[in-house]
Amino acid sequence: MEFACTREGYGQEIVDLGRDNAKIVVLEADISSSTKTCYFAKEFPERFFNVGVSEQNEAMVAAGLASTGLIPFLSTYAIFASMRACEQVRTFICYPNLNIKIAVSHGGLTPCTDGVTHQATEDLGIMRVIPNMTVIAPSDYYMARAAVRAAAASHGPTYLRFTRDKLPVIYQKDMDFEIGKSIKLAEGEDVTIISIGDMTHIAMEAQEILAGEKIRARLLDMPTLKPIDSAAIIDAAISTGAIVTVEDHQINGGLGSAVAEVLVENYTVPMARIAIPDTFARSGEYRLLLEKYGMSSDHIAKAVKKIIKRKGKNR
Repeated sequence: MEFACTREGYGQEIVDLGRDNAKIVVLEADISSSTKTCYFAKEFPERFFNVGVSEQNEAMVAAGLASTGLIPFLSTYAIFASMRACEQVRTFICYPNLNIKIAVSHGGLTPCTDGVTHQATEDLGIMRVIPNMTVIAPSDYYMARAAVRAAAASHGPTYLRFTRDKLPVIYQKDMDFEIGKSIKLAEGEDVTIISIGDMTHIAMEAQEILAGEKIRARLLDMPTLKPIDSAAIIDAAISTGAIVTVEDHQINGGLGSAVAEVLVENYTVPMARIAIPDTFARSGEYRLLLEKYGMSSDHIAKAVKKIIKRKGKNR
């Protein structure tokens, strides 16, 4: 099995895009070797701006550049873009609907040993409630590259969440990616598992466990949290009658919340959410943290079997 970091996909794709589009510029907060914008800096030094450890200023500089018609990619860690610079992102990027792409690394628990100061477990919820913001969390290297291309081709603020650690490669180099559309990774009529970002490969493991027990689980990869693929969620609810969401994020405000909003307004079915509980996470190895917080493939499989038993009882 091939493994690769989604942040590597971003760093390499932005160079390719920079060769084709002179309007693309990159801003960095002094961690270019971590976000992989170092590749862009090496090839296009005149279009690379390292503002230092000052993410609020970085957002303001990006706003100024975007107002001249350039396409800034603002890069830092997810925790700093979503929290330290939140006001600037909201008021000076999203309010005027500027064409800025916030491309962040170290999303979720993947900076596992760095501790709570670097684990961005609230960022997706923060970003998805800001008007005009598109929110994307790709699940592997090739999807990361495709998502960066799609973001560059679209207009408006976009939050792209990448991971620090290597993930299994799920897709092919020429994969189709469309903002706002999910991807069906497995068919099934007993239940639907909906995943996002780095948890998609964990959800795939759970789907295989369930298949071994003759439980057919539909698996949807939902890389775009906003705008979410409501049609796919409703179809899954109607077709399978139960849904389990899986995400590397606080249980409040992320994928589970977004899916629940769609269901409660359109077609209610039994639902369970696999996510980080309402707590700050500990430092530790990635798989051990997933186990600790009830997010492993075994936990997902158990949640699926439990939710299937509720099917039809609330209709």
